[in-house]
Amino acid sequence: MNLPVMAPGLDRKTFLKWCERIDSGPFASIAAGERISFYNPDMTAALSAAAVLTERVKVVSDVFVPMLHHPVMLAKQLATIDVLSGGRLVAGLGVGGREQDYQSVDAPLGRRLTRLAESVETMRSVWRGDPVVEGALPVGPAPVQKGGPKLLAGSLMVESIEVASKWADGLCGFSFGPARAEMDLQFEAARRSWKARGRPEPWLGTGFWYALGPNARAQLDGYLDRYLNFMAPVARENVKQICIATTPQALKDALRQAEDAGADDVLLVPTTSDPDDVHRVADILG
Repeated sequence: MNLPVMAPGLDRKTFLKWCERIDSGPFASIAAGERISFYNPDMTAALSAAAVLTERVKVVSDVFVPMLHHPVMLAKQLATIDVLSGGRLVAGLGVGGREQDYQSVDAPLGRRLTRLAESVETMRSVWRGDPVVEGALPVGPAPVQKGGPKLLAGSLMVESIEVASKWADGLCGFSFGPARAEMDLQFEAARRSWKARGRPEPWLGTGFWYALGPNARAQLDGYLDRYLNFMAPVARENVKQICIATTPQALKDALRQAEDAGADDVLLVPTTSDPDDVHRVADILG
């Protein structure tokens, strides 16, 4: 279950309730995403707080965009979250799809897939304890998980999935519908790419937006209008047309499709900050 970091109305009290209810519910993980030019909390701070406020669930970034950060500093931050969570961090990393975020922090747009792989190499070097500066102490803290957390590629397209097979332990995908064909395309690309490199079977994850209740359709549409503000209106309307997880049965069907496609986990992305949404989903899933 994602925290509602992209929905309006998130404050301290609400954040505490979401963390408590996710950790005590039937969920495997608590997650949050990153944006810069948007009214959302910093993901490093949000995941650090979630790490301290939970005991059981994995803490997942879906996803950090390393090119918006210095890789050594990001390695330090992720290691800190791993320490605060007691080794529960799973780090999703991707190139992002919003040029505005790059522009906001004066980050160059070129060679993004290559630079992502380079950032991963630097972070793993930091986590091994290799000194960044000759004669200086290593950058700490050391992550609880030896060698660093599991790294997932926040990739949607076949090309980026193939490139990610060089460094990622698996996939942190997303399906806009959700749609089985979209999941199959991403998962098969991952299986094929990991096998071609002689690597173990990749961990496969997907995610999707959902809304529940009598005003679910309007809630989802309003959320997407706000979240996809960087898109042209016609593109935004096209996305809204294919998003279908707006009833309990549609949510169940979507999760069944993901399971049938071979997903190891699904990240549900809420479109409201109402903490009762956690109970609604838990009740539907039994």
